[in-house]
Amino acid sequence: MGILPELNTMNESVDSSLKPLLAMDGKAAFDEAWQAEALALADTLVRNGVFSASTWSAALGETLTTAELSKAEDTQETYYRCVLSALEQLITTHTNISSIDIKDKHQSWVDAYLSTPHGQPIKAP
Repeated sequence: MGILPELNTMNESVDSSLKPLLAMDGKAAFDEAWQAEALALADTLVRNGVFSASTWSAALGETLTTAELSKAEDTQETYYRCVLSALEQLITTHTNISSIDIKDKHQSWVDAYLSTPHGQPIKAP
């Protein structure tokens, strides 16, 4: 399913940069590295006072409820898509970053990804 199949933490087939994302039982704590990054971003924004933990919790709860009401599949992917949605909403509400800024940055990353030759690192837009 994700980038980290059920593997022993000592398994050499796991990219060493991803090993910290393995749970104690050797299973992936996250399906994808971006999921850990999204939660780390939310934590950083709370710790820096951009919004409170209760505001974060409420926003995430609202997006999860909306997903449930829309009959979204109950998966880890759905959960982390809700995390992203809640983060985007709070960032646009509590900073000077607009939803247009977010969409433009997303498109810049897509363009950079699509124009990068296979096997080469993607350069930040």
